[in-house]
Amino acid sequence: QLQLVESGGGLVQPGGSLRLTCVASGFTLEYYAIGWFRQAPGKEREGVSCISRSGMTTKYTDSVKGRFTISRDNAKNTVYLQMDSLKPEDTAVYYCAADYTPYPTICTLINEGSYDYWGQGTQVTVSS
Repeated sequence: QLQLVESGGGLVQPGGSLRLTCVASGFTLEYYAIGWFRQAPGKEREGVSCISRSGMTTKYTDSVKGRFTISRDNAKNTVYLQMDSLKPEDTAVYYCAADYTPYPTICTLINEGSYDYWGQGTQVTVSS
């Protein structure tokens, strides 16, 4: 069965940190660009960060630049999202998604339709 599984979410105080993990099973992540998306209650899903197949290209939405870091370990079939200096507005369900692409240096935060597989999501709550 082809699936992505996220973990690492939870409740954290403002200013705290979390590391989200996305593990693929049933397929090899090295052929996929990976994106992290989030959806807060009452809001549309938005792209947070993405990383190309090679890891050479990373992108971040403006609101998380300088606070979040995406990385990948293809040998472990895993992608990470390190989230530091968390703010209450970061509260959302976070999803990872995999985009099969022949291009090693491309990823997209905008075109959700290009992503082939999605995880079930992990809740991140930032509150005092």
